[in-house]
Amino acid sequence: MNNFFQFLTQNKPFIFLSLLMLGSFLLFLISWLKEPRRLLNGILFTVFLLMLGVWLTVGVLSTSLRPLILSYEVLLFLFIAVLTLIPAFSWLFFLWNAYFVWKHETHTLSNLLTLFIGIALLVAWIITFIGPFRNFPSWARTLLYAPAAVIDYLLFVAYNFLINLALYQIVPRQYNQDYLIVLGAGLSQGKTVTPLLASRINRAIQYAQKQVAKGRKMPKLIMSGGKGPDEQVTEAQAMAEYAKARGIDDEHILLETNSRNTYQNMKFSGVTAATDFGSEQYWAKFFSNNYHIFRAALFAKAAGLNANGVGAYTRFYFLPNAIVREFAAILVLNKKRHLIIILLIISFFIIYSLLQYTGLTQ
Repeated sequence: MNNFFQFLTQNKPFIFLSLLMLGSFLLFLISWLKEPRRLLNGILFTVFLLMLGVWLTVGVLSTSLRPLILSYEVLLFLFIAVLTLIPAFSWLFFLWNAYFVWKHETHTLSNLLTLFIGIALLVAWIITFIGPFRNFPSWARTLLYAPAAVIDYLLFVAYNFLINLALYQIVPRQYNQDYLIVLGAGLSQGKTVTPLLASRINRAIQYAQKQVAKGRKMPKLIMSGGKGPDEQVTEAQAMAEYAKARGIDDEHILLETNSRNTYQNMKFSGVTAATDFGSEQYWAKFFSNNYHIFRAALFAKAAGLNANGVGAYTRFYFLPNAIVREFAAILVLNKKRHLIIILLIISFFIIYSLLQYTGLTQ
């Protein structure tokens, strides 16, 4: 053990590596705490994890402690095995999830996303391991790698989104809010709050009660949601009635009844809060389901609303399908950037395939 500590304190390259690892963590932490609504935070966190892995590997392998090295090698092997098996058999997870969504939810197209993804991944898996592509000429195989490269890029984007979504769940709560904005959703039979929407309201009420329990003032709840074409009342009105039935007084409820989407929820709720407060120097949180709050946060940022979100509980079996929809929506938000990168990837493989076909490269 003394040799290990001596190595830590006297090995200059390792000290430099330690500083790089700590620097990457501080860079991520500062960026995340300053603005958790950045997609860049996921990349910075990944860089830190990679640096931590390198630092830990160098530190362990540089000791003379054979039991420690052996244990670390076993853990590393298991970690790599899990990382390999998860993508290889992800189709099985998506098909399993599709079964539960089909069993418990309505059979809409949006609720069948995990079924479609599971089938597509299974087909890709079969083609990869059983297909005859190994007999194709090299230029043809290169062309066939293009879709795989595009999928790899999208998987990286999805990974970054998942990291940001996970990090956003633990943004500091700060129980000193003036307003709690509850984002609307569709009503049942055009007039009553759905279980999904109820979970958002309940989470906001719980937050308000905890803030009061900490000796601070009762925040006002802004119920945000307009009236859809198939709804008899505005979502905000139905949400207010639901909150009042659970003990929230009228004086602590404000209605925002004009919004038709999440961006307008944020924009119009910000105006409602500023009008009631008398300035824009108020503190606010918004409430939605946990799978939705990161995308909602991007809309809040775009709308100029200085607020972060708190997520309400969502049934586990519903999360994969919902997260897939959120990821698709994030892709659409940045469609121009992603389309350019995908076209560059495809162009690279087409050009390289042509070079192989003409014999200009081996």
